[in-house]
Amino acid sequence: QVQLVESGGGLVQAGGSLRLSCAASGSRFSIYAMGWYRQAPGKQRELVAAISSGGSTNYADSVKGRFTISRDNAKSTVYLQLDSLKPEDTAVYYCRAQRGAYDYWGQGTQVTVSS
Repeated sequence: QVQLVESGGGLVQAGGSLRLSCAASGSRFSIYAMGWYRQAPGKQRELVAAISSGGSTNYADSVKGRFTISRDNAKSTVYLQLDSLKPEDTAVYYCRAQRGAYDYWGQGTQVTVSS
């Protein structure tokens, strides 16, 4: 069992930055693929960025060059650095851990970008 707790969301002006953290409890964090997703009001949840257990990353086209995902296995934490934020980045951001049939989600953290 893995529990995920996100933090770091908030209100920021367009062009600003935030750093989201997702702390995992439970064992063997390093074997999980980790991802950040977001869901805006009235829209479907979408993948923002993901990082494999080996450290490979991929990003949604809409955030490439602006967001950076990273992980610290010693701290059982995955990060999402959000730079050059835009109003359309406003959403609840969720952390996800996956390995095979195991699939865990955090409770989400709100990011609001004002114009």
